[in-house]
Amino acid sequence: MVEQDRLSRVFAALADPTRRDMVARLAAGDATVGELAAPYDVSLQAVSKHLKVLEDAGLVRRSRDAQRRPVHLEAEVFDLMTKWIERYRRQAEERYQRLDALLARMGDEEDGVEQSTPTDPERGAAS
Repeated sequence: MVEQDRLSRVFAALADPTRRDMVARLAAGDATVGELAAPYDVSLQAVSKHLKVLEDAGLVRRSRDAQRRPVHLEAEVFDLMTKWIERYRRQAEERYQRLDALLARMGDEEDGVEQSTPTDPERGAAS
């Protein structure tokens, strides 16, 4: 249940496109709040609030490096997301495979029915 709550916080945090963009930029390397704010037309406070949501979800953490406070992406959270997504992807794949098998059996049965259809004596062909 705790893991589900964490997962909910992670997906909720990533529901915002600005936060997803920040995560994508942090995947390339650590950055300060000012560096993260540069491409956006929003205040540093707004960027800090976005970072707080990402931090609360466990997606990023801030450290101290002399005068800098770089933001670091916590990549292990993606393992949690990947495991969750993979479980449901596998279940969906198994359902599609069962559907494919059923459709193949139905196709085989239809082919068998057509082959065993008696010939119409007046036409001289299968009806």
